[in-house]
Amino acid sequence: MLEQRIQQHFIDSADLKYQAAQALSQPIAAAVQAMLACVTSGGKVLACGAGASAGDAQLFASLCVAGFERDRPELAAVALVSDGGLLGTVGATGSGGNATQYLARQVRALGQPGDLLLLMSASGNDAAVLEALDAAHERDMMAVALTGRTGGTLAARVRETDVLICVPHDRAARVRETHTLVLHCLCDGVDAQLLGEQEMPL
Repeated sequence: MLEQRIQQHFIDSADLKYQAAQALSQPIAAAVQAMLACVTSGGKVLACGAGASAGDAQLFASLCVAGFERDRPELAAVALVSDGGLLGTVGATGSGGNATQYLARQVRALGQPGDLLLLMSASGNDAAVLEALDAAHERDMMAVALTGRTGGTLAARVRETDVLICVPHDRAARVRETHTLVLHCLCDGVDAQLLGEQEMPL
């Protein structure tokens, strides 16, 4: 019984990726072009996520800086801090801010016009991520938003100049699994544009 349950996870994940490939390829390609324009013009990518998605932000930033599957010059990317230490500091400032501002404050501190904010939220309703998007717009930054289900409030707040990549599934685990694949597609797409096409490595 347990083995069947485990196998079903694999089947469901593979089915979602197969079904979403056509729908998501266009917005992912648009996100690749936006990131390429950002980093080749001297900008940087700020990546953030709420909850489990914070780890995806760190993964993406490390792949930009250290490289994905090919050697290339480092790309400017930073994962915004999401730990409890910063949460406590922000909540204790006494400046009228609240604990959901921890990502937005970092965007305002580090973001510049021409930079890009990559946001990840499986539900699209995480308050800290929504406030980070607002802060990016204040800084005249473009945003790439990865979400799931119907996109939540995040989908309603993105601008026409932003890119929305919405994984069509209700289960957060499936959405996050697909987000990881999307991040790999972004890294590979940028590398292909910078370095040229090559055979997929083994």
